[in-house]
Amino acid sequence: MDMRAFLRRTAMRRPAVLTVALPGATEVRLAVEAEVRRRGWPVADAPSAADLLVACGVLEAGNAEWLDGIQRSMPEPALRIVVQETGQVAQALDGAREGLTERAVTTSAEADTGHQQEVAAGEPGDHAYEGRYGRGGEQGYGGSPSQAPDDQGDNDDSTGHDHGDHAAHSPREGHESHQPDHHATHMDHMDHGGSSGHMHQMGHDTHAMGEIAGLSMAERGDDRDELRLDRLHVPIGPGLTDWPTGLILRLTLQGDVVQGVEVAHLPILSGLGLPFWDEPWLRAAQGEEVARGSAARRRCASHLDSAGRLLAVVGWDDAAARCRRLRDELLSGASRQEISVDLRGVLRQVERSRTLRWSIAGLGELSSSRARAAGVSGPALAADGDAYDRLLMWLEDIGRGLEGLDDRRPLTPEELTGPRGRLDGEQPPSQAQLDILPELLSGAEFACARVIVASLDPDIDELALAPGAVHV
Repeated sequence: MDMRAFLRRTAMRRPAVLTVALPGATEVRLAVEAEVRRRGWPVADAPSAADLLVACGVLEAGNAEWLDGIQRSMPEPALRIVVQETGQVAQALDGAREGLTERAVTTSAEADTGHQQEVAAGEPGDHAYEGRYGRGGEQGYGGSPSQAPDDQGDNDDSTGHDHGDHAAHSPREGHESHQPDHHATHMDHMDHGGSSGHMHQMGHDTHAMGEIAGLSMAERGDDRDELRLDRLHVPIGPGLTDWPTGLILRLTLQGDVVQGVEVAHLPILSGLGLPFWDEPWLRAAQGEEVARGSAARRRCASHLDSAGRLLAVVGWDDAAARCRRLRDELLSGASRQEISVDLRGVLRQVERSRTLRWSIAGLGELSSSRARAAGVSGPALAADGDAYDRLLMWLEDIGRGLEGLDDRRPLTPEELTGPRGRLDGEQPPSQAQLDILPELLSGAEFACARVIVASLDPDIDELALAPGAVHV
């Protein structure tokens, strides 16, 4: 074994993990994140920094193009696994590490062989290009593995989810919340492989159609200052880190200002069970006996998960990591005495930071009257303000919930307010949040869009609840 192979094998003992969840797989995602943290494996912010892509949940047949786009952006040896059950997480990660270790040596040997062939031939080949973009492996755990397209270089957009490679953005490069980041530049979700073969047919007719080499060109339109500026269409999601599971936003930008928003999401498969974060209240509504302490624990964990996402988006990685560790400890059954000191320390750190307040204050203003009219409930309604106010409301709920972790009294069927709002309304709480998103994002700067979304953190899993399905 040469030195290169040895170093590759050593590096793959602690692979960098990029975790992507599908609708209905919140519990699996949490189990994967907790296990990765327990093992001390690094967490990748972007595909370019990842060795292992972990897809949590059940993939709908023929709807894996966006995952293929993420995987093609990963350097060799790239491996993708699909985990569908929480009990399979440890086994899946063990198998992935073994597979990456084997692929590391194979990739090193193939690279040496390819280099020798190129030197002998005296001209460059395409071996390195294929190795990086077209040959990542995939394994499945806890169910049937997803089937990747026969040609991973051809990103078929026929399903309507034309958002493959844009999911490869790193959400926290530079750790600046108000600086235009790489999302605006990473728009190559089109079919680059298929377009190159038709270059000779395009000519000047392509300019008339608004495309060059298969890439959409900017349109012109009036902006808020009555100027004629380029209008760009930028999709975001669903494969971003620190992003609501399955959410897709198609933004219309003029300069760095959001002018239009279309909200979509990945398909929600039936038969996946109750939404994880709302489960205690929904079970109580069905007549099961659920302790109030169990519901309080789930609410606190949900708010810690949401706060961790928001803090990570604005660059507070240390505080975000502490929130997620405490979230995992709560879900694993830690007592109030065991986590009280650490939890209150995090709350004080966030609440007292003037820098954090300055960073996100004024973003996504939502008054209580407007929220109520739109059907928004829960913390987003009670906050009666901006992204910072919604963060503070999560922290207040966590502080109150901490006192009730040991409450053994049963939850009554009438108590139907989950972490995001009332569960017995005309629509799920997260649906109201998605409906209000275009209003909150329109007119905002592009760099602030992710902060506004994270401050609401809609749960796509709730959309599986049919209107009127919850009865008291």
